[in-house]
Amino acid sequence: MIPNITKGERMSGLLVYLAGPGRANEHTDPHLVAGSGPIMAWHNDDQLNRDAAVAIAHQLDQAKNVLGVEVKGGHVWHCSLSLRAEEGDLTDQKWAEIANDFMDEMGFTEASGKAPVAWVAIRHGHSKAGNDHIHVAASMVREDGTKWSSHLDYKRAQETARALEKKYGLEELSPVYAQRGLRPGEREASERRGVEEPERRSLARKVRACATAATDEAEFVRRFRRTGAMIKPRYAAGRDDVIVGYSVAERTPKGVRPVWFGGGHLAKDLTLPRLRGAWEDSPEQATAAVAEWGAAARGRRPVGVGAEAHEPDPQLWAHYSDEVARLRETLRAVPVEDHGTWAQVARETSGAFAAWSTATEPTPGPLAAAADELSKTAQLRRYPTRPVRTVGPSARGASLMLMAATMGGTGTAAEAIMLRQLLNVAKAVHDMHKASNDLRRARQISDVVKYQLAQVAAALPAVPPTTPVLDREAAEAVRASTAGQDPARPAGPVLPPTYEHAKNHVTSRGGTARPDIER
Repeated sequence: MIPNITKGERMSGLLVYLAGPGRANEHTDPHLVAGSGPIMAWHNDDQLNRDAAVAIAHQLDQAKNVLGVEVKGGHVWHCSLSLRAEEGDLTDQKWAEIANDFMDEMGFTEASGKAPVAWVAIRHGHSKAGNDHIHVAASMVREDGTKWSSHLDYKRAQETARALEKKYGLEELSPVYAQRGLRPGEREASERRGVEEPERRSLARKVRACATAATDEAEFVRRFRRTGAMIKPRYAAGRDDVIVGYSVAERTPKGVRPVWFGGGHLAKDLTLPRLRGAWEDSPEQATAAVAEWGAAARGRRPVGVGAEAHEPDPQLWAHYSDEVARLRETLRAVPVEDHGTWAQVARETSGAFAAWSTATEPTPGPLAAAADELSKTAQLRRYPTRPVRTVGPSARGASLMLMAATMGGTGTAAEAIMLRQLLNVAKAVHDMHKASNDLRRARQISDVVKYQLAQVAAALPAVPPTTPVLDREAAEAVRASTAGQDPARPAGPVLPPTYEHAKNHVTSRGGTARPDIER
């Protein structure tokens, strides 16, 4: 069960929206399922209309208006509680029980030992994605005029949701890993602008690709600028030589204002301090990074030139493929409780797929889907005090090679080998989640291989038999992707036989084979 909290100032606006048709007419039967006693005494579970919604909003605002209490930032607390579409629907009674328990635990009711607040829970049908859910609307002013404290309410809501999942037999989400979801309206905004996906998602993939392929901070800035997107630093107060963060934005047509996102708003593992934990650092490199950040902020040419401007030695394909193979072998000894190491491995592997996608997919495709899925394991709710640095085998070299795929050279056989080794690592991450009883994440990783990476494997040549096989099941996944294709629907090429600049690529759909890593 996923809680999503927003706050505001207009209770009537929120209630009218919840009782209305929705942005895409998805609100089919808005009605109350639970609420504070006085409100439920006046209203039943009949379908709500605008007049009823306004009346309920006035009741929710009564303590604030009568007692003249103001809450900085707004007194309206709104939280949606949603299930995955695959979980099906709950009854109104079950949702009512969940809503009452949720509000008890969040401190809104008499169970807190304080005066209660006025609140309601509204159910209005499935979301656009088919999720069964409810919306909780509450005032942050208690009946006696004191204020409900929103301190750490996001954290408390997550912890409460985990407890209620166990109590009511719902699918249990991971208490360890946490992905930043899209904000309400981001999908609609991207559709209005005519882009393939919300900018926050595409930017996160570019940052992840460039950060994983770079060896230091200056190279990261240069690599990111080569993607065509924009990046700017955030300086420490009163300084122009200390960078404490960054923001990125997709380049927009002339006259259109770009939308900037800070690293922490892209993903929990993409803040500048997290990225720096994997880069080389020295006084000279720090000085070079400050210079590159300054050039990016002013829109000037890069100050230096590094590995990003040169095509890697083709012989390094074999070297880095072997390194990824050794990484898979070392993961056999990593305990499932070592969340920091698993997050680091997932981040590097996600970065490799993101680099490959950035280089070869003009629109988000199978490689982008694999990068996005593995990035979920890279984001922890709580990170180790000290950053986990890569020791020994790593997938960072794979990112370096795959990021350069647009620079020429066929390399298809080398890519087939690299894909196999990256599948081995993805299989290890899958097995870790399965061993941790995080079956939802394990299934999602399995699905992305079945339905997404099968297309990539089918477009590449067969792996030479001399290639070492470290994971029999992952190797079978690659073999299955090229064997047993449905002759009525042959798999079309997803990646071109030779790599050119992404804008010249034409991709086609195809591929019905499903390499299965969940044997």
